[in-house]
Amino acid sequence: MNISEANSTSIINPYTTGTVILRVSCAVNFILCVPTDVYILWLIVTGAAGTLASELFTLNLAVSEILFCVFSIPMIVYTNIQSAAFRLSFSFGYSFMFTGRPLFQCCICVERYLAVVHPVIFLKYKPLRYRLACCGAVWLLVLLGNLISMFLSQTLISDFFFLIEYLILTCVMLFCCLAVLRALKQTGPGEGDREGNKNAKMKAFRIISIISVTMFVSYCPILVIMPLSVVLDRVVWQLSYCSCFSVNVIGGFVQPLLYLHRAGKIPGLKAL
Repeated sequence: MNISEANSTSIINPYTTGTVILRVSCAVNFILCVPTDVYILWLIVTGAAGTLASELFTLNLAVSEILFCVFSIPMIVYTNIQSAAFRLSFSFGYSFMFTGRPLFQCCICVERYLAVVHPVIFLKYKPLRYRLACCGAVWLLVLLGNLISMFLSQTLISDFFFLIEYLILTCVMLFCCLAVLRALKQTGPGEGDREGNKNAKMKAFRIISIISVTMFVSYCPILVIMPLSVVLDRVVWQLSYCSCFSVNVIGGFVQPLLYLHRAGKIPGLKAL
């Protein structure tokens, strides 16, 4: 990610404005996500063994979000954004959000898709060992993203890697969410008009709808603005990119909030 050095002699510097936007978004994300994700880790780890197996992707997503928050601390508190320490720390943590978050969210979406649309396949690959294999593959890809961010940052290779990754994962997630929404609107054999099934489907429909809208708002602006770096004025592109990046950063709070809501851990709100 390109972050230009602030010009101290300029009263209004767009690059400084972009840096402030990034710092504020990282600070908000840190305040919201760290306590929430730590609480989710505690709920899953201290729950029954079945809970750990069924929520393994959510657990790994929470770990990835916490790691990103930890490595974003230099962006929040460090003043010299041109220093080697800042670039190393933030570049390494960059992939936890740009690779870890969408990959684990994609795993969750695919799992829900299989559970609703292809239940036989879901039951076949439901055992914990398959989920562990997927998580291991995801963490290897996250490590690859970390290395690309550290050693190939501010290059076309890095931008192309994250652009293609976001494009593929966003398409897969949106396809899974839309397929699940379509399946939930249909009446399965033997369900009839029973009130319990109808309420359960409506709750699931609302959750998937919220996730779909969140993904669209978080990922699509990044996909649109990244290729425009070659045609837009650099100042305009920098501010636009920082704004889209900030929306993406704060959007990570939605998934843990939905988990806590579904688990009935938010006071005053009925569990989904």
